[in-house]
Amino acid sequence: MNMLSPIRPPLESEETADAALTPARPPRRWRRTLQIGLPVALVLAGGWGLTHREAPANAAPPIPVVTVAAPRVRDMDEWDDYVGRFEASQAVEVRPRVSGQLVGVHFTDGQIVRKGQLLFTIDPRPFAAALAEARAEAASARSDLALAQTNLARANRLVADDAVSQSDLDQLGAKLRAASAALAAADARVRSRALDMEFTRVRAPISGRISDRRVDAGNLVAAGEGSTGSLLTTINALDPIYFSFNGSEGLFLKAKRAEEAGARGTEVQIRLQDEADYSRTGRLDFTDNGIDPRSGTIRGRAVIANPDLFLSPGMFGNMRLASGASERALLVTDAAVQTDQARKTLLVVGKDGQVAAREVRLGPVVDGLRVVRGGIAPTDRVVITGTQLAQPGTKVQTRAGRIAPVAQAAAPPSQALVGEATFAR
Repeated sequence: MNMLSPIRPPLESEETADAALTPARPPRRWRRTLQIGLPVALVLAGGWGLTHREAPANAAPPIPVVTVAAPRVRDMDEWDDYVGRFEASQAVEVRPRVSGQLVGVHFTDGQIVRKGQLLFTIDPRPFAAALAEARAEAASARSDLALAQTNLARANRLVADDAVSQSDLDQLGAKLRAASAALAAADARVRSRALDMEFTRVRAPISGRISDRRVDAGNLVAAGEGSTGSLLTTINALDPIYFSFNGSEGLFLKAKRAEEAGARGTEVQIRLQDEADYSRTGRLDFTDNGIDPRSGTIRGRAVIANPDLFLSPGMFGNMRLASGASERALLVTDAAVQTDQARKTLLVVGKDGQVAAREVRLGPVVDGLRVVRGGIAPTDRVVITGTQLAQPGTKVQTRAGRIAPVAQAAAPPSQALVGEATFAR
C-alpha cells in the first residue's frame, strides 16, 4: 500500500449508521424556556405556601401577681423640723477693772474654769501704796474727830459758868461735824483703795470654758468698758447650752394652735450633723415678742443639758419640736405611693381581685415608712410590690406581704478634708 492514498467520500450507508448512533438533541429555544421558567415556578410555589399557611391562635396573657399588705397601724408623735445653732447660755468678756502691768497668767488656754478662779494678776504694788496712804488719812481724820469731840465736851462744861459764848459752842459743833464727815470720806477712800487692790487679781466671773489669753504677762492693760478697756479673754458657759433657731410664721401659728388645744409643745429633740438619731433632748424656753417683717420668721430658743461639755457654741444642729398629742396613724412603704400629676395615690385590691386607685393625704416618713393621713382604711389591701403590673380596673393575683420598718444606716462620722497627702515612710 502506498503512503499516499486517495481520500474518498463516505458512502451513504456509513452516514446512516452514524446518525443512528448519535442521540437526538432538543431545539435550542425549548432549552432556554426551561432554564428561565423552572426557577420562577419554584419561587411562586414557595410564596403561595407562605401566604396561605394557617396562623396559630394567640395565647391569653397570664394574670399578673402582686404583693399586698394591710397598712401598719401605730401611734405617732407629730414633730416640726428646724435648723439652728448652739449658743453659750452665758458669755463674758474678761477685762481689767484697774490699769497696770500684767504680771501673771494662771490658766491654760481652753481649759474649764470655775467661778472665782484666779486668771490674771496685775502688779499690786502701786495699789498697795495707795491703800496705805488712804489708811493713814483715815487715821488722821479719826484723830481730828476725837479732838473735836474733846473740845466740844470741854466747852459744854463751861457753859454753866458763862465762860464760853454760844458762838464758840456753834463753831466747836461745826468742827465736830466736819471732822466726822472727813473721817467718813477717809474710810470710803480706804475701801476704794482696798477694792483696787482686790481688782489686781482678776478672777473668773462665771464657770465655763475659757478662750486663749489675749494679753501676755509683761504688757500694760487699761481699765475701762467696751473698746476702751483691754480684752484679756472670754468665757462661755456650756452647761446648760442654748439652741437658737428661726421658725416660719406658719409653724409658729401651728404651735400656738396646738398649745391652745392643750398639747405639749415644749419638748425638743436635737441631733448633730453626723448623728442619725435625735438623742439629745431639751425644752423650749423662749420665743421672741414679734415676727421679723423682713423674713417672716420668729426667733426661738431651747435649753439643752450638756454635762459632758461636748456641745460647743456655733455648732449646727437639726431640731424637731413636738407639734401635738399622739395620734393613730397608718403607714405604708414609700415605694407604694404613686404620683398622678398633683395627686398621690395608692393601689388597693378588692375581694374580687380588682385593682382600684385611692387618692391619699400623706405625712412624713418615719423609719422608712410613709404616714398616710387619709384615703385608706386599716383593712385595705395595699399593693406594695408589683405596682407597675397592676392597673386600675384590671384583675390581679395576690400574695400576702408585710409592711415592716426600714432600719436606717448610721450617718458616717464627719471627716476633715485633706488638702494633700504623701506616702508613709
